[in-house]
Amino acid sequence: MDLTAVRTFVAAADSGQFQVAAAELAVTQQAVSKRIAVLERDLGVRLFTRTARGAQLTIDGQAFLPHARELLRVAERAVDSVHAGRRPLRVDVIASRSAQSALMRGFHRAHPEIDLDVVMLFDIDKAVAAIRSGAIDASFRAVAAPGHPLPEDVKSVRVLDENLQLLTGPAHALAGARSVTVAQLTGHRIWMPGIVPGTEWTAYYDDLVAEFGLTIEATGPNFGSDALLDTIADTPALATFMGADSRLVWPAGHGLRRIPVTDPTPVYPHSLLWHRDNPHPALATLRTHLAATAAVRNVAGTWVPGWAIPR
Repeated sequence: MDLTAVRTFVAAADSGQFQVAAAELAVTQQAVSKRIAVLERDLGVRLFTRTARGAQLTIDGQAFLPHARELLRVAERAVDSVHAGRRPLRVDVIASRSAQSALMRGFHRAHPEIDLDVVMLFDIDKAVAAIRSGAIDASFRAVAAPGHPLPEDVKSVRVLDENLQLLTGPAHALAGARSVTVAQLTGHRIWMPGIVPGTEWTAYYDDLVAEFGLTIEATGPNFGSDALLDTIADTPALATFMGADSRLVWPAGHGLRRIPVTDPTPVYPHSLLWHRDNPHPALATLRTHLAATAAVRNVAGTWVPGWAIPR
């Protein structure tokens, strides 16, 4: 459908005068008449009745008007979606309850005027491809994991080191501890079904296992965080790792324990990735916000893999 004709129809319907519509659209009255005539021919109905007072909508014209307005709104949204600064800032996070989501919620509270689209891609390869294609503006990832070098046109900055905690059920041998050292975890089964070969978080936990001799199991399907919490609550022999900033909700009867890990404290490094030529004005605002609130803990008593070095 010719959107120029639809726009002309709406202008004529609102003004009730072809001459007024012509002035608003900066065209001649004859052009308005021709556009409306083409639209009427395409639809197979009369949209206006000409009177001494101007142009009045027919019954068909009245029926078509709200749909014509919606066509123009959809067209405007379609154009906005591909113009940086007019479309929402698209940001990728790993999960809705993750520390990355918490960072974006903080950004939204600080800048409610900025429209956001928050998406969840699977791994760093998909995130980098989406950044380079323009499908997203930024992504939170752990970089630069082995096997995942960043292209030269993708930039990154480390914005958050998230402490890992041990999550146990009430009957676990370590459930009563106020904190545990990494050495105390040796021999305990840490169940993490979300570990998928080739992902950046798998590279992180592989290095953690190699460094401290821990036992991390990824057996069984990953049914999501709710199923994981149910299993940990009911299985005394199992524990899992959770980020200290991850938002978790579980039934009161689960009796789960979140226990700080020390000596050293493993921290998961979160970085922001973006394309060096991305023109979206809100991207600079996001980077400035994260720089002011960044919590990077390169201090004694913490551990990150050797490849997790800020760029």
